Amino acid sequence: MFSENGAVIVDADVIARDVVQKGTPAWEKIRAEFGDEILLDSREIDRDKLGDIIFNDTAKKKLLNRIVHPAVFEKMGERIKTIEEDTPDALVMLDVPLLIESGMQDGFSHVILVYVTEDIQVKRLMARDGYSEQDAYARIRSQMPIDEKKDKVDIVIDNSRGPAHTREQVLDVYTRLSGK
Repeated sequence: MFSENGAVIVDADVIARDVVQKGTPAWEKIRAEFGDEILLDSREIDRDKLGDIIFNDTAKKKLLNRIVHPAVFEKMGERIKTIEEDTPDALVMLDVPLLIESGMQDGFSHVILVYVTEDIQVKRLMARDGYSEQDAYARIRSQMPIDEKKDKVDIVIDNSRGPAHTREQVLDVYTRLSGK
């Protein structure tokens, strides 16, 4: 919704997928740490298998984050620099799901949290990704509780009442941040 209004989005999840492509340094480290059993026949990482491991083992999740996060932040920095050079007036927004967990929220001028209750998160994960209720809770509870995140951000967008309500909030925030 922010990009529809003109913001340029740098998505950490998209970058994370890129930095773990077969043959990259991060892919090599993940393979060395987690073994070939987390690879598909194509030798790409089986994200479901790896997810099953890390969302049920905090130590393995931390290990994966230590491998992937530096590569992601390096690529994000490169992307931001390119945007600033090409479009200096752009409103650049970073979509970083683990920003608060990694303690990096203080490095930004504004931090926005898109908020829904845990129950809604579970229902949406089950509907979108086909997870069982247990798997959905495991993924959600592997992160900081969303209610704790609310105290660490500047702006909260309530995403529990449907797309039209969310869109109104997004437009308001975009207008405030962009000055347009």
